[in-house]
Amino acid sequence: MISWRKHYKKTLIAIGLLLSTSASFYGQDGDPKNGEKLFKANCTACHALDKQVIGPPLKGVVERVKTEGGVDKDWLHKWIKDNKALRASGDKYANEIFEKYNKTEMLQFPNLTEKDIDDILAFTTNPPAPEEKKPEATPATGAAAAAPADKTTTNIVIISLLAIAGLLVWILVKLRQLVTLGQSEELAGLNETRVRSFKEMYEKFHYVGKIALTILAILAAYGVWNWLMWIGVYKGYKPEQPIYFSHKIHAGEQKIDCQLCHSSAKYGKVSEIPSMNVCMNCHRTISEYNADHYMEPGKDKAFYDGEIQKIYAATGWDPAKQQYTGKTQPVEWTRIHNMPDFVYFNHSQHVVAGEQAIINSFNKKNPDNKIDVVCKACHGKIDTMNVVQMANDFTMGWCIECHRTTEVDMNNGYNKEYFKNLHDKLKKQYPKDGGKITVDAIGGLECGKCHY
Repeated sequence: MISWRKHYKKTLIAIGLLLSTSASFYGQDGDPKNGEKLFKANCTACHALDKQVIGPPLKGVVERVKTEGGVDKDWLHKWIKDNKALRASGDKYANEIFEKYNKTEMLQFPNLTEKDIDDILAFTTNPPAPEEKKPEATPATGAAAAAPADKTTTNIVIISLLAIAGLLVWILVKLRQLVTLGQSEELAGLNETRVRSFKEMYEKFHYVGKIALTILAILAAYGVWNWLMWIGVYKGYKPEQPIYFSHKIHAGEQKIDCQLCHSSAKYGKVSEIPSMNVCMNCHRTISEYNADHYMEPGKDKAFYDGEIQKIYAATGWDPAKQQYTGKTQPVEWTRIHNMPDFVYFNHSQHVVAGEQAIINSFNKKNPDNKIDVVCKACHGKIDTMNVVQMANDFTMGWCIECHRTTEVDMNNGYNKEYFKNLHDKLKKQYPKDGGKITVDAIGGLECGKCHY
């Protein structure tokens, strides 16, 4: 009896220790699902699970720091919260990591709680398996769903149709012969007097012929003139570029301002093609396409990832070592918008001086398609274009029409003081429509403004 009680007590003690150890173990592990959300919000700018970005890969980081530096999770908590303070304290392993990764200082995260860090570490130790996407049901097409057509039946139908066509031709020939045989002598005589040549017809109807030829000549001249006038007009032109760049993804989905990349448009004559270094400002850390919410029809993740690799090849960037190799490749972009040599166009004059006026004018003409960026007035809805194309004619008539209808913004901060005297004079000169002054009133139709 005593022996049974003795073993019973030992069993209870063992079960209690096991439960307490398990509770402690799972309590420290954290929640991987919540850790995934925190990881994406705080870490993905510099880290990935399975490859080096700016910082090292973080999959299995708990076990790695234990093996490499002989430190535990408490050390990781200190490193994540304030790695700078940890290095300043003289921690050997912290300073070794700092030296190893080119002295790139990691951000501090004092806002993360102990539980948040445990959740992130749980995610790096045991990331949840990605949910498998169910293949979209593809409706069977007629060719795939239906059984192949019987070739014999098809041949029979074709032969039958040819036979019917031949029979109809034979009937028409016979009818023609009957009509000819049944003609009276009077009809036969009239048949002999028919006009049988173009010359005879022209002599008989020369007045009508001259009028017809005159009309044809006028129409031909108009056609040639119209064709000449549209030489050099390439509305709808959208060439393929050496690196695929979707403005819809960058300007539309990501809301990136046009002037972040085309920085010279506001204060320069030409809106330059952005340098590849501008692309690398973002794509140094964005090495793959993960925006599953938008995928252009006919494109997949592998396609977009391949285009990002072209950027790396052009700039000589090694994503594995996170450094430039010095081996660059020029990118031969195809220019889309290009004014003729005899036309002067200054981007800054329109973007700075005429920005609000152009926007207001465009919105009045297009109440259902309002804009808030002046670029769209000329270049169209760039933020909806996957492949950029010429949205307008860019002819002289198109520019003049804009100058005739766009009202000058008298309250523009860039114009207000400089053109104050001119604006006061113009208000007196154009008292109609409440002093409305369009661009043509300030020289917008003078030839020398664009041709000199």
